[in-house]
Amino acid sequence: MKAETVAALQEARTKRHPLVLATRLSDAGETLIYADRAEGVLAKDAALLAAAHRALGIGRSETVDLGGEKVFLNVYVPPPRLIIVGAVHIAQSLAPMAAMLDFDVTVVDPRGAWATSARFPGVKVIQDWADEAFQAMGLDVSTAVVTLTHDPKLDDPALEAALKSDVFYIGALGSRKTHAKRKERLAEVGITDEMFARVHGPVGLNIGAKSPAEIAVSILGQIVEVRARRLEILAGPKVVAA
Repeated sequence: MKAETVAALQEARTKRHPLVLATRLSDAGETLIYADRAEGVLAKDAALLAAAHRALGIGRSETVDLGGEKVFLNVYVPPPRLIIVGAVHIAQSLAPMAAMLDFDVTVVDPRGAWATSARFPGVKVIQDWADEAFQAMGLDVSTAVVTLTHDPKLDDPALEAALKSDVFYIGALGSRKTHAKRKERLAEVGITDEMFARVHGPVGLNIGAKSPAEIAVSILGQIVEVRARRLEILAGPKVVAA
């Protein structure tokens, strides 16, 4: 692997940019394929780009046959990330559960008395408003966002920012009545019905959860379900590029 390729992979990892390293097996020719561009010897090969984008979508490396040439597609995607808005009791259960499933977990809450490392050991905690934290962190297709505060001043800006991004999951704690009022408020800032439909609210699977830990289980279960369904759709029937 070329030194410049290694540097590009390291930069992409740091910035959470997904990409595919395509290596032509006959001569080890390398091509880097990002979501919006490609660099390398096969950067203009339409069949390769189509195969690479499919592999990138499902997050799975594979070898493809392109007109008799074998090309290995090595997929590099950021780990799944869960951003929890609201350092509340449910978050204290949800954060470690998600970490056990290898999610990169961050808790965001501007309230210093709540958002502390003592309450969330081993989890990244950001004492900031969610929309400002999101801007600094960046939101991507490997990210799930859950709002838990019940406070429109904290939840609404987070939901607005998430809905204007391509995160794979958005959930919001609250009753159906609360959710309806939330929809009205977000409509005032330009969130359409189609956009709002992405929000899972009331959040979580309907398993009769009552305690904070049970609610956390229902939320995490729904996140896993949505992510798995998305990957299945992206995978579709396997097609060998010609």
